[in-house]
Amino acid sequence: MVSILISALAFLVLISILVLIHECGHFMAAREAGVVVEEFGFGLPPRAKTLFVWQKTKFSLNWIPFGGFVRLKGENAMTQKERVAKGSFMAAPISSRIVILVAGVAMNFLFAFLIFTIGFSLGRWIPTYLSYADLESAAKTGDISMKPGIIIGRDLPGQGAAAVNLPTPSMLLKVDGKEVKNPEEVAPLQAGKSSVTYTVLSGPDLKKEVTVQVPLVDGRAGVELQAFPRDLTAPLRTPMRGAVLALREGWVLTVQTVEGLWQLAKSVTTSGKVPEGITGIIGIAEFTHRSVQLGFMVYLRLIATLSLSIAILNILPIPALDGGRLVFVLLEAIRRKPANQRVEMTTNIIGFAVIVLLIVIVTYHDILRLF
Repeated sequence: MVSILISALAFLVLISILVLIHECGHFMAAREAGVVVEEFGFGLPPRAKTLFVWQKTKFSLNWIPFGGFVRLKGENAMTQKERVAKGSFMAAPISSRIVILVAGVAMNFLFAFLIFTIGFSLGRWIPTYLSYADLESAAKTGDISMKPGIIIGRDLPGQGAAAVNLPTPSMLLKVDGKEVKNPEEVAPLQAGKSSVTYTVLSGPDLKKEVTVQVPLVDGRAGVELQAFPRDLTAPLRTPMRGAVLALREGWVLTVQTVEGLWQLAKSVTTSGKVPEGITGIIGIAEFTHRSVQLGFMVYLRLIATLSLSIAILNILPIPALDGGRLVFVLLEAIRRKPANQRVEMTTNIIGFAVIVLLIVIVTYHDILRLF
């Protein structure tokens, strides 16, 4: 019960920190551009209490304990007089409005970059690698240390391994007493034999060593063998090297996030299903619970990853988000006249509705996966 409460608190802190950092970017950029920030809210409306007023900005505490928001003067004004009033968002130069819109994203990127830099240097984090070949390259450059190994995946029905219930997944250590480190070494050791002895590590944590006599069919055990890193560790790196790896991590996760969003949109529109690996607020809460159990550094890495994800999502040209609003400002710069306010607001409302619908669909699938 205590661990669940701690995880719930960690989840609230995580979401609030990321959103408030984002809104602080908008707040500071708006103040610098002379745009009046009418309200800086901690949490989401309805308002519970006005904490204080500082330089025309009302700082409020709101009932929904997630993140926060900033409300700029004239941001959603319908009349031309309100839109161009002194201190309003639309009265600011186009360059200033671009900076204001991008500032929240920039803060999330910077926050993620700083955490990743600390993690990859002092924390000895393992960067994200998308293939075994990438792991081998990183091991050669000294960014990581690893011992190559072989993971035994699913077995094929009716073949040798299936007949003796070889535990899967497990890690293959030896074939007939000879150590093996990559899948290519296995076939020569099995050639011409009717059976071999596998020494494997099995169990939930792959730590229990067992020996299994495996029948062969044409020299094959009938299992999938994949290269797998064992004893994966990282050295203590310099801050400079940590920063380089942080930039690399940012790029890798950015590509994965954009591809994931594209797959989500394509899958939902064509089949109504959410692809594996895509998760919503419930999934994030579950990840938070797991990360809290595994320690502060794992929780910190989750914060950095989500901060980067929020930045990527917000900068995409999706109506209602910063990137969508940025498109209208850029169009104004090109056309040399503001977009029709009703068109802009209608587009943002539709965009917001689509985002809410996607959140509901993903959350629904999260709930199905839990049960």
